Amino acid sequence: MSQTSGTASSGGSARAWRDALVSVVAGFAAMIAVAAAGLACAGAGDLPEGAFPRVLAAVVVMAAGGTVEVSGDAGLLAGVDASLSVLPLSVSLAGALAAGWCFLRPLHNRAVAGPRELLGRAVPLVVLWLLALTGAAAVARQDFGISTGDSALGVIGELLDAEPKVGFRADVPATLLLGLVWILGLLLIALLVSRRAPLPAGLVRFHTAVRPAAFATTLLLLAYVVIGVVVGLVVAATQGHAGRTLAVVLLGLPNLVWIALTLGFGGAWEARVEGAFGLPVPRLLDEVLRDADGAPVDVATLAARDPRAWWLVVAAAVLLLGTGVLAAVRSPAHVRPWQHALHLGAALALATLAVCLLARIHAVYGLSLLGIGDVDALGGQVLLDPVLWRTVGLGLLWGAVAGFLGGVLARPLHRRGRVDEPAAKRG
Repeated sequence: MSQTSGTASSGGSARAWRDALVSVVAGFAAMIAVAAAGLACAGAGDLPEGAFPRVLAAVVVMAAGGTVEVSGDAGLLAGVDASLSVLPLSVSLAGALAAGWCFLRPLHNRAVAGPRELLGRAVPLVVLWLLALTGAAAVARQDFGISTGDSALGVIGELLDAEPKVGFRADVPATLLLGLVWILGLLLIALLVSRRAPLPAGLVRFHTAVRPAAFATTLLLLAYVVIGVVVGLVVAATQGHAGRTLAVVLLGLPNLVWIALTLGFGGAWEARVEGAFGLPVPRLLDEVLRDADGAPVDVATLAARDPRAWWLVVAAAVLLLGTGVLAAVRSPAHVRPWQHALHLGAALALATLAVCLLARIHAVYGLSLLGIGDVDALGGQVLLDPVLWRTVGLGLLWGAVAGFLGGVLARPLHRRGRVDEPAAKRG
């Protein structure tokens, strides 16, 4: 009997590693494909010194939660100050959907699974994911020379043979730490969102409170992405600059549409955009961000320039109400409207907090000549930070209102779409 048990355990372990390998390959393949397409649309294929694969690796590292450091060197001539903190969420989302789906697929058999079994499936995936991320981080390093043209720095640089350079390289320890948080967060969200994935017996009682609201909130975020894709394709086909528009869609669309969601329910973001660099955003938003100079930007600020910005409020209201109804329909019939309000309010507040942390942007680059002054054409900063408590607080409020109204509106639907109590709880 012990021999049979050992064989079964060995087979289960081998299957877990095989399934983990499939998940990791699928996740990284999705990220590489989307990032490569986005970079190609942005013109990165023309980068010198065959740098495209290394830039691609850097984008994948950032998308998986890693850290890429920007550095510069101009010898004794100049000082370089550079930093970059941005998450290409289109790439992240592609990898998360592919890896999450592959992780959940073998688990769709029963309602309950022991913690040991879930750990036995999660650990191989985490180990292989971090190994793949280490490989990407090892590739993500490159240096570029900067052309200063006919500026004073360029003339002195030619005389002293000291060309300014800027480069990037992945911070491997930080990348592995943040990548671990990223993959663990993905697995947790996958288990919370999926109705058919098993839970440990001790957590089954939270099934009704967590999963319908988590699923509906996730679908809300994905709905904004789908709408953004449609709008982006229409803009690319009708208004020119198709390559640049498609690059935004393939690299940073969720960064824009999820911020639009927060603006729609009253959130605000502080922005500072200086220099030649900027954000790949619609012209209206770019103008507002440049004029903000660190002041909060909300939907009223946008509407002062273009009244059509008020449609963000309408879209948020309609989609949040639909989210509330969906969460209520997927819940058992005995759940009260005030309970729906509590569940969806908490879910939307947590989702808003995640958006605020993931969509923020910090990018600074400066080049100073002999420590005296900056070369304006080669300097700039792009900062975008949420007004955190206002945005998350309004997310909680809007989620609670949508949950309550959804619970009321779902009553005539009777028991259609009801989430049955898990088998372990009934037994």
